[in-house]
Amino acid sequence: MLRKIRLIFSFISFTLITLLFLDFTGTLHAWFGWLAKIQFFPAVLALNVAVIVFLVLLTLLFGRVYCSVICPLGIFQDIIAWFGRRRKKFPYSYSPAKNGLRNRFLVGFFLAFTLGSASLSTSTVLPTIVSLLDPYAAYGRMANTLFLPVWKWGNNLLAHVAEHVNSYAFYNTDIWLKSLPVLIVAIVTFLVLLVLAWRNGRTYCNTVCPVGTVLGFISRFSLMRIVINADKCNACKICTRTCKASCIDFKEHKIDYSRCVACMNCIGKCKQEAIAYQFAYSKKAPKTVTVENKSGDTNRRGFLSVALLFIAAGLRSQTIEKAKDVKVDRGLANVIGKKKPTRRTPITPPGSVSARNLRNHCIACQLCVTVCGDNQVLRPMASGLYMTLMQPEMSFERGFCRPECTKCSEVCPTGAIIKISKEVKSSTQIGHAVWIHDKCLPFTDGYECGNCARHCPVGAITMIPSEAGDDTSMKIPAVNEERCIGCGACEYVCPSRPLSAIYVEGHQIHKIV
Repeated sequence: MLRKIRLIFSFISFTLITLLFLDFTGTLHAWFGWLAKIQFFPAVLALNVAVIVFLVLLTLLFGRVYCSVICPLGIFQDIIAWFGRRRKKFPYSYSPAKNGLRNRFLVGFFLAFTLGSASLSTSTVLPTIVSLLDPYAAYGRMANTLFLPVWKWGNNLLAHVAEHVNSYAFYNTDIWLKSLPVLIVAIVTFLVLLVLAWRNGRTYCNTVCPVGTVLGFISRFSLMRIVINADKCNACKICTRTCKASCIDFKEHKIDYSRCVACMNCIGKCKQEAIAYQFAYSKKAPKTVTVENKSGDTNRRGFLSVALLFIAAGLRSQTIEKAKDVKVDRGLANVIGKKKPTRRTPITPPGSVSARNLRNHCIACQLCVTVCGDNQVLRPMASGLYMTLMQPEMSFERGFCRPECTKCSEVCPTGAIIKISKEVKSSTQIGHAVWIHDKCLPFTDGYECGNCARHCPVGAITMIPSEAGDDTSMKIPAVNEERCIGCGACEYVCPSRPLSAIYVEGHQIHKIV
């Protein structure tokens, strides 16, 4: 019964979190966006004390149920392991904890996080290491990069069918490569998880994952645990061979609670009823022994884990696009595709406050990129191994940032993009437009355009005579940089190809205009 309850909650949690990364309309986030905000490391980054306390208490009460019910990467490994173990009825075996390796990954993770937050340099790869190891971010990149295109293909197929029956229930969406480096990272992550989970269940969780290591220490003291009654056990090994965490030593009747994820797979398999999930400190409870680190550094590792947890909780401040060069507009005309301009400063989303705030809080989960599906403005940075690799940046070849849209700020679980209102966004300057004389149509083709001025939502662009004092001369755009908010409408609608004659240069620190 306990296993069935766990499976039901895991299925619901995993399905809803996955849909958050597949819902390019942003509709589901109004109801289920909180599932992203109760993930462990995003809550630490956002200084969400209530969520952190809840997860710690949950682990102290019931063990590492976070890893088997809430964490999407953990449940994803269970799905892979389920397919992998279909070859064998009892596929697993006990193996001692690799505490030295776990400690190195944990220390490396928090050193990368703390040093990356404190660094003023823009060339360190430390935040990239953090985003690679965080389980929620790793799953988010896979869902956005690998699963979302398949989801969109299905949507477009339904849109094609609906079109033939005069239905508008679905509409076609563009499927395009936002970032080649992120695609490579997602594929490598998927293959690593596939191999590890297929072969031996929760190896990644109990060896690499820093969140699993921290919660593993806390779970050593949990009130509810899986315990073995040595008097009833006949050493049949079934519990050990069904444990995907490889943490049950049937010979010694020991369970390593730092690795047990409370999946309940072992319960019910034992015909002797020698294993149960119960209050661990009851006088009648059978004695079980937690597997100790043979090197004798269990207490040191536990102290380090908790210390690093609270250090992290106190730290807050501190694309390559593979699009076709030629697009066909329903067969009427060949239009040269736009190329991304070279910007001295990348444009960060409204609500990110500054490039530094985004850098220090973003774990590159790609949730904001997903909900920007209609505007197609946000994409992962792909400009080399910099500290902003895989974090979101804005570009306007496919759309512009509409002043009334605040979806990215509503879904961010880490505080990298703070929730803002439409009124605040409309007055937040994230950059300013720059006009390029040599690319503007009055000088390249000899006729007036004015698209940028007509479409500017804040009236920051006006058309003035190209020759001072001659009102009959062709009009050219003049940008009021103090009024411009950097939404990119001018860059998007500019007919100049392949580079726009007007583009947005980003600001390191946003300001209200």
